[in-house]
Amino acid sequence: MITQSPSEFLEAYVALAPHPAAAATARAAFLVAPAEFALAAESARDNRYMDTSLAVDPLKALAQHGALAQALRADCPIITFPGDPATPDAIFPNNVFATAPGRLIIGRMRHAVRQREAERTDIRAFFGDLLGYDEIDLSACTDLVAELTGSLIIDRVRGVGYCGLSERCDMAGARAMHQAFGLRLTFCFELADSEYHTNVVLALLASRAAIIAVDGFRDPAVAAAIAQAYGNRAIWLTPAQKRAFAANAISLSDRSVWMSVGAAAALTTEQRETLADYDFAIGAVELDEIEKAGGSLRCCVGEIY
Repeated sequence: MITQSPSEFLEAYVALAPHPAAAATARAAFLVAPAEFALAAESARDNRYMDTSLAVDPLKALAQHGALAQALRADCPIITFPGDPATPDAIFPNNVFATAPGRLIIGRMRHAVRQREAERTDIRAFFGDLLGYDEIDLSACTDLVAELTGSLIIDRVRGVGYCGLSERCDMAGARAMHQAFGLRLTFCFELADSEYHTNVVLALLASRAAIIAVDGFRDPAVAAAIAQAYGNRAIWLTPAQKRAFAANAISLSDRSVWMSVGAAAALTTEQRETLADYDFAIGAVELDEIEKAGGSLRCCVGEIY
């Protein structure tokens, strides 16, 4: 079922029993290292978190990325693919490559500079030839835009997707991802005009709590419905906290939430205590150089299910 109605979503959600064997978090994750890190002016056209006037330090970005990989290994195995100088800002692989059990999904990116990333044969071969995953390739579909887990936040335990519609994902893309990920329910909604990806306004933590920036949604009732679905176990962000990428977070185990140092610093003491009450410990990694490219920690992480 795909719906754009908050009430229909909640009615369908409560009728869904969790998958008994579904894992709430990934069994491993992969990153793509920065290579000659730079900012793509084409991506900046609809990513308001980017500022192409800023100078970037490729070596600092590489060092921060390496520290990220090392930190995340505390929760699950991490694989880092080498970067490609032809795509110098291609450090956010979750928009292009994503997985469901036994499947590699390749997204249809909006911008040509990002579409080139989908052509990487080594990542395709890793999942197809080595892991034996079936490939679902949306990258050649010219009639849709589907930027995978940038636009689509997934509750893996229940098979529910939360899809924000913007320049980076349209309804045709949402339908294609619903099928590709094998979802049972997808709740589609429009993001605020200033937003490009859902994962900067919403995070689901191990399918049992949420981080929500309500100003990132065109209709506040959508954010309220998502929080209600999780028993109102939600951290509500201010616009400033959203801009600090506090919603661009990920859980790679049942008891942790990872975000950048800047995002973690933006949280209040009460929010930190609430996360602790939800049994989540905060892990933070310095990513200020990488964040100049308009994404943060969650954007860097491709999950392997």
